Amino acid sequence: MKNRLAGLIVLLITLLQFQFSHAFQQPDTTGAPPKDWFIRDPGTDSVQGVSAEKTYSTLLKDKPARTVLVAVIDSGIDIEHEDLKDVIWTNEDEIPGNGIDDDKNGYVDDIHGWNFIGGKNGNVNEDTYEVTREYARLKPKYENIDEKKIGKKQKAEYEYWKKVKAKYDNDSKFNGDQYSQYKQQYEMYSNAYQTIEFCDSVLEKATGKPVLKSSLAGVEAKNDTVNFAKQTLMKIMESIDGDLAVKDFLTELDGYLHQLEEGVNHFKVAVEYGYNTEFNSRTVIGDDVNNLNEKGYGNNDVEGPDATHGTHVAGIIAANRTNTIGTKGIADHVKIMSVRAVPNGDERDKDVANAIIYAADNGANIINMSFGKAFSPQKEAVDKAVKYAESKGVLLIHAAGNDGDDLDDPNKTNYPNRNFKSGGQAKNWLEIGASSYGADDEFVGSFSNYGKKSVDLFAPGVQIYSTTPNNAYENLQGTSMACPATSGVAAIIMSYFPDLKAQEVKEILRQSTRKFDQLKVTRPGTKDEQVEFSQLSSTGGLVNAYEAVKLAMEKSNKQAAK
Repeated sequence: MKNRLAGLIVLLITLLQFQFSHAFQQPDTTGAPPKDWFIRDPGTDSVQGVSAEKTYSTLLKDKPARTVLVAVIDSGIDIEHEDLKDVIWTNEDEIPGNGIDDDKNGYVDDIHGWNFIGGKNGNVNEDTYEVTREYARLKPKYENIDEKKIGKKQKAEYEYWKKVKAKYDNDSKFNGDQYSQYKQQYEMYSNAYQTIEFCDSVLEKATGKPVLKSSLAGVEAKNDTVNFAKQTLMKIMESIDGDLAVKDFLTELDGYLHQLEEGVNHFKVAVEYGYNTEFNSRTVIGDDVNNLNEKGYGNNDVEGPDATHGTHVAGIIAANRTNTIGTKGIADHVKIMSVRAVPNGDERDKDVANAIIYAADNGANIINMSFGKAFSPQKEAVDKAVKYAESKGVLLIHAAGNDGDDLDDPNKTNYPNRNFKSGGQAKNWLEIGASSYGADDEFVGSFSNYGKKSVDLFAPGVQIYSTTPNNAYENLQGTSMACPATSGVAAIIMSYFPDLKAQEVKEILRQSTRKFDQLKVTRPGTKDEQVEFSQLSSTGGLVNAYEAVKLAMEKSNKQAAK
């Protein structure tokens, strides 16, 4: 028993010293913002939200509005969610469940949208990353080639292969190492949790009351088991400042275990699917992945196996503002169309192109695109779809990405983007970075991509509380959240000022951003490098519903007076 006790104590002390300083700290809630901070106003609420509430209560009160259709191209949406079911788009020209393409748009029973990553036998959940697909495609061609024998026609593709290979080798190794590290930590802490929980239950049963750090020394060791539990917990608890109930410590440890488990699952997916050159998700769909002109594939399951991301995005835009449950979205008078094209992995250019075309053909005024990747081998197909949406008067809003990169750097890419491969740019496109509720140097999301030329503006994207599947709600963060925050403001403009075109709405959003004179923030992707917030986007500002509506009023009145 003594040897076993000594071994366990050494193990637990080692575990608790490893990352102890940050792993088990109580969360600091003193500066936490209200759950709906992103819709509030800096003047009235002291948070840098989009000022949606102030806009509705002052500028737009009792004014007429039309319904705006926002297509959410994403992982899927829980269309039965209590806070979303009343704002989900329904295709009135389609008869549900009859197996007939009633509206003859090429998609059978597309009642609430379409799923481009599904088939007759189910849905794609995980998929590979684009870098993996490109690595697998080019490896047989270039892996063992003599560089001296590369011809002029092959040179560009060979240079591209070297870039793909370098990223694949680096990222796959990093993710594999991270998976092993998280898995090891999770197993270690899980064992520690079970040991502490056992010791706590033994002592509570022996004493008849909850065990505190201060009461451990006074516990009478009636037998070897009680003595083992007492000595083990005393060694552990002496490393913790202040008096603490063992059960409270277990609660903290349990929370950290959940974080580790999320890390394990994230990197496990990366290793088993994302960087797995042998994995092929398309067998479920049954399409010809190389036929970029193929239409009609997929199914009408617009939720899919994991709709967390898409449901959260939809809630930011339009969670029911008239009920008293859950949360409020930014925009009223909105319907959400679910277009599923984003797996747990990288989306395919073919699916993205068809998703954009589907949304444009079925009446979307705005398309929200909270996704991105580093390579786009069929970019021409996406560019063609973007130009088509532009011809239909659709506004496309895209998340800038979460790599902490300067997108003005030609070596840093995030697709899709507004730059056409053939030259020129989309005029109906907005690229969005993520801001935080924090002040001063913490005002920008540390993860957010940025760019004085490449990013238009910033929007709330840190600790955003919104809808998740099964009538749940959760805080998530990313430019994926900032993107729908902007879509929500755009939807307000379009619903109250239907005479304004998509490009005019885009310019209104850009011109009305909230500015912060000489505000210095920590440059995303760095620990302490300072940069002026105005240098992180072309407008140098934050999306602002209140000023946008005022500007829209002016523009609309001028047009009406002509």
